[in-house]
Amino acid sequence: MEWKERGREIFVIILAIVLLAVSISFRDTTIMYAAFLSFAVIILANIIAKKITAYLLEADVKIKFWSWYQYGLKKGSHFKKPLPMAWLPLLLSLISQGLIWWMAILEFDVKPRTERVSRRHGLYRFTEMTGGHLALIATVGIITNLVLGVIGYVAGFELFAKLSIFYAAWSLVPISNLDGTKILFGSRGLWFTMFVILAVFLGWGLSII
Repeated sequence: MEWKERGREIFVIILAIVLLAVSISFRDTTIMYAAFLSFAVIILANIIAKKITAYLLEADVKIKFWSWYQYGLKKGSHFKKPLPMAWLPLLLSLISQGLIWWMAILEFDVKPRTERVSRRHGLYRFTEMTGGHLALIATVGIITNLVLGVIGYVAGFELFAKLSIFYAAWSLVPISNLDGTKILFGSRGLWFTMFVILAVFLGWGLSII
């Protein structure tokens, strides 16, 4: 990944952290600083877990803002250009007066590294990652957030635990090109398994503070 792309990715990550922290602090601005620190750990841990998993699969992960492109089932039912959805958490928080916390704000692309292509498929014969690979990468990110949620709760950081679990739950939503879509199309069995697990964690998360 070139330095320009890395810089753009870092900017997207920082802006995502700020947007989510502001959106969930709409009703109580006193938690904004704690929310910012929480999302910094939550999002970075999620991304690092994905990048490590992709690295083990000999691929690179690129993080970007979720964009909406297809609005219908027909092939031509799409916008001319992808519509960035980074504003959605703030809009929903404003409309609901802080009652709705939308956290699905980032998506990722995967590109096989040259080492993978050369060694496994012969020089100059490039291949795309499979849906199963994408599902695995996305799932590892969700599991990482669930584990962090438990650790945070045990350590006494209840807001962090709640936000980590909620972020994991939103990551399973199968809309557009979000993580949940990658998991569902990569492995329906895995998606439903994670749905059951997240339902349990979400019920617990709702009882925290």
